[in-house]
Amino acid sequence: MNRSFHKSQTLRFYDCSAVEVKSKFGAEFRRFSLDRHKPGKFEDFYKLVVHTHHISNSDVTIGYADVHGDLLPINNDDNFCKAVSSANPLLRVFIQKRDDGGLQPGT
Repeated sequence: MNRSFHKSQTLRFYDCSAVEVKSKFGAEFRRFSLDRHKPGKFEDFYKLVVHTHHISNSDVTIGYADVHGDLLPINNDDNFCKAVSSANPLLRVFIQKRDDGGLQPGT
């Protein structure tokens, strides 16, 4: 089992202020946790996502699946805070290169 996955699982069960994030870029999935009450700024989240997926040299779009399964963008502080606050218990994030024609869940 991946060490970071184990850590985020522990946070989910013991700390209700933690939001587990599952991000997908291509065929790769990554997991990490955020503080639900102090998630930070979109720009910091963007940097964390591209660093976590080792795609720092790529221009990407980030979206998330809401509670109804709709794919919504995360492209500013308001959208980011809405995504984090609506995560229950998991925030599913989808990343695509900007030149790939937009976000599509499950791709």
